[in-house]
Amino acid sequence: MVFASCGEYHKVTKYGDPEYKYEAAKSCYARGKYTQAYDLLNSVVINFKGSAYGEECLYLMAMSAFMGHDYDLASAGFKKYYQSYPRGTYVEEARYHSGLALYESIPDVRLDQTATYQAIAELQNFLDYYPYTRLKEQTQDMLQRLQDHLIEKEQRSAQLYYDLGPYIGNSTSGGSNYEACIVTAENALRDYPYASAERREKFMILILRSRFHLANKSVEEKRIDRFRQTIDEYYGFINEFPESKYKKEADGYFAKSQKAIKGQPMDED
Repeated sequence: MVFASCGEYHKVTKYGDPEYKYEAAKSCYARGKYTQAYDLLNSVVINFKGSAYGEECLYLMAMSAFMGHDYDLASAGFKKYYQSYPRGTYVEEARYHSGLALYESIPDVRLDQTATYQAIAELQNFLDYYPYTRLKEQTQDMLQRLQDHLIEKEQRSAQLYYDLGPYIGNSTSGGSNYEACIVTAENALRDYPYASAERREKFMILILRSRFHLANKSVEEKRIDRFRQTIDEYYGFINEFPESKYKKEADGYFAKSQKAIKGQPMDED
């Protein structure tokens, strides 16, 4: 008999044979009872290993976890499927959903981003295997969003260093927060060359601000060189963003740096 209702779930788990449980699991899945479907499939998957049911059972387990929003379990399940059945019926969908599951579970930008890097790797692998897939556009869109997610984290880190400014309580190995801001922002520009123009502009104005304040607070023997670096940074910024909304601010750093180099007093803000 075909399983008719998930209300009989407990009876099935206790008395059903593997094939009956398998049909019950598919019925649960069709009715949106994904946790019950997963549990039933998990209880019989070992019985179907190497059989005609084995491949579908493994894939349906992963889909049950995915539809039930258990994305870590789903991604691991899809990965197990495509590793077990590299030429399987559902291998393209499994590779895609493995990356999609990781994408759905990326952490807040304030947290560790290991999962984000894993999602990028999985989705990129999917495109490498299926460069002409019908899912190409949405996969590329997810990759772009994941990259932007990482850029946002770097931008927040750079901004935090800048906001801390001359505070030394968080410094354990020399240097300054302004230098840390510069390094963080420059690394982000190098590591994410396809960042949006808006992102690049924000990183570059942070670098310019930091170079100016670093120079202004430097000991006498370093001031002139650092003000020259500020001027060089200004030219790079203005060349890339001649109509920037930060132009007036950037022009101010340039003018003050020139005066400092000439030994003239700088105007107060």
